[in-house]
Amino acid sequence: MPSSFSDTIRRLMPALFAEDEQWQATLSTAAYTARVFLCIGIALFLAFMFQLQSPMSAATTVLIVANPTVGAMVSKSVWRVIGTVIGATISVGVMAAFVQSPVLYFAALSVFVGLACMVATFLRLFRAYAAVLVGYTIVIVSAPAFANPEHIFLAAMGRLSAVTTGVVTTAFVFMLTSPHKPSRVLTALGDAFRETVRHALSFHAAESQHATLEDATDHAAEQIERLESTGPAPSFRALPPPLYDSRSRLLARMAGLGPAIEYAAADDRDMQARVNRLRICLSRLTGLIVTYHPYWLNLSLANGASCAVHQEVAATLERILELTEKPGWQDDPKPVSACIHATLHALDRLETETPSSTVLASLDNTRDVLVQLDQALHDLTIRRPTRARMPLRPYLEWPMALRNGARGMFIALLAGMMWYVLHWSTGPMLMLFVVAASSLLSTTPSAAKTSPLMATGTALAIPASFLCHTLGLPQIDGYPLLWLTICLFLLPGVWLQFHPRYSIGAFGYAVFFTMMLAVNNPITYDDLTLTNNWLTMAVACVLLVLVFRVILPANHRLDAARLVSSLTRSVQRLALAPQNRKVMWVAWEGFQIQKISRMMMRFSFLTDDVDRQGYTDAAFAALSLGRLIVRLRWNAGHTLPDGQTHDLLEDALGSFRYLHSAPLKTAAGLSLAAQKISAIPDHAGTALARDRVISCLEQAAYIIRSVPGFFDRHGPLQLTADMPGANAPVSALVPQRNILFG
Repeated sequence: MPSSFSDTIRRLMPALFAEDEQWQATLSTAAYTARVFLCIGIALFLAFMFQLQSPMSAATTVLIVANPTVGAMVSKSVWRVIGTVIGATISVGVMAAFVQSPVLYFAALSVFVGLACMVATFLRLFRAYAAVLVGYTIVIVSAPAFANPEHIFLAAMGRLSAVTTGVVTTAFVFMLTSPHKPSRVLTALGDAFRETVRHALSFHAAESQHATLEDATDHAAEQIERLESTGPAPSFRALPPPLYDSRSRLLARMAGLGPAIEYAAADDRDMQARVNRLRICLSRLTGLIVTYHPYWLNLSLANGASCAVHQEVAATLERILELTEKPGWQDDPKPVSACIHATLHALDRLETETPSSTVLASLDNTRDVLVQLDQALHDLTIRRPTRARMPLRPYLEWPMALRNGARGMFIALLAGMMWYVLHWSTGPMLMLFVVAASSLLSTTPSAAKTSPLMATGTALAIPASFLCHTLGLPQIDGYPLLWLTICLFLLPGVWLQFHPRYSIGAFGYAVFFTMMLAVNNPITYDDLTLTNNWLTMAVACVLLVLVFRVILPANHRLDAARLVSSLTRSVQRLALAPQNRKVMWVAWEGFQIQKISRMMMRFSFLTDDVDRQGYTDAAFAALSLGRLIVRLRWNAGHTLPDGQTHDLLEDALGSFRYLHSAPLKTAAGLSLAAQKISAIPDHAGTALARDRVISCLEQAAYIIRSVPGFFDRHGPLQLTADMPGANAPVSALVPQRNILFG
């Protein structure tokens, strides 16, 4: 019966809802909207019953805290309360310190707002809301008490009471009405594991097609001809489009799984005990995805002997996909792990049979892939994880944080001085919006890009507030009708909050609509005050866009160039680090992947003709360069007791000091070291280790020569958009520049 009713409804719906995915998404959005409206009704009723000073603050809290995921909602609620307490404390302290000096008060207030915007830029997920709440709670608490400073403590307690009412109500409703299924995250991670294996299989299967030496030779000749036709500058051979599409899709999926793990841990004790291992598993899988880039193809130019390696790995990956098709494969991962270890033994045997440097390169790379896949499997399926914590530290992007802090400080000071100089009666609302909006925008990837969307959503809330005050509120004679009227006007903002294109604007519409809605107990109407409030919000929207897009705009090209330089310096420091310093590869790689994801995001904001694909592939190749450095460091300390070979390897690692200033000089040093080591007579016990070192040196030199524009501090991206060579490909040679004359 329910299915037939659902089918009937769907037949009556437009074609937009004909597909199952769209239908399920619509039902999920409708259920979320209904829960939000129920929370608003209960929170607003309790605020009126408790006779709070600003009852609509409870409804605003519901709109900010609500989230379809229970774990996300719990985390968001806790950090919102923490931020409110800290903001109220700072507000009372600043008012007490500068009660007789308004100018100094606004200056101190702007400093704290700037610091809050900086911290909000640094923090991840809903921890950032603590910093956001610190910023605009100061204004919310202090604005009503500006004329009567002695009431500041009562204002702080009223604000905290309203926030607590909204938080508790939202938590109660969502925890009762939302399904608790943390196993969905484990299932999603298992699917991501399989998708990563499938992505690797598509690469190895393509490279294993040349079964005979003649086919491999023809394939190599075709690649060489393509490289020679590009001119003097070597270039990467692009991967097939399906591999690029698969990589982009998988990276986006991995980025979404990170918050899902955090939220599930906040909602389930078992997930909380495994959260560290699951984070490491996700980091390893992401590292596996970015391992495959075009330089793998170019390294097989010498001969086709590496095809046997790809055939072995492709067969193993196909077997893993078969083993993981069973629903409960995560409960018994031993067959998958045994399959991986069997292939590792086969690669070891193949290594002793074929001493070619090209084959050694393929063997080392594929061995790393299989080892990392096995470790990711262990992290995903272990039931009693150890308490050892991996230092997976977040990347702090200081330039963007300082810029957001400067924006928040400047706009808060500007709004405060406008309020003070013009004696604006609605100055508190002006400050409230600009501080709240700038704090919220600091949590977005690009505050400059999203500021017009936030301003547009708020501007649309102005006519909605006008219609609500003129058509809706005068007809109300009881609380149920008030609740339904508010929900009717909030419906567009709540419904579109999780639409990628309209989320920021919808969030601004919903939140600031409730702020403009003057609903008290009893409701009083003052047309002059309401009109002044609406005009103030319009001016505030213009002021927000003016500061974020005109006065302190973002330079996404410069931000991307800084991230490229930071990645290069990290590779450089890895090579030059003392031999006794232990390198946690997973932590190092995860830290660099954060930089690369931010770099790719900056490229998506650029309108310049930049070699986006080239820089992305070069960044992934830089991670492979770091992996080669780790191998060289390990061989220098464990398998090469020969003093002459050890010294040559140390000199090769020392040549990385020129990586950022003269990358081709580093490549020449690596190649020279490989030639000298190959000329040293063989020893029975160290011949294989020596060949591995030579292979690593040749690979590292090849990567650097392929993308000199990426590593060079005067590369194309480091130049301004109007300079000659600013749009050159990343593979082009970088001309020498004078410090003074360019």
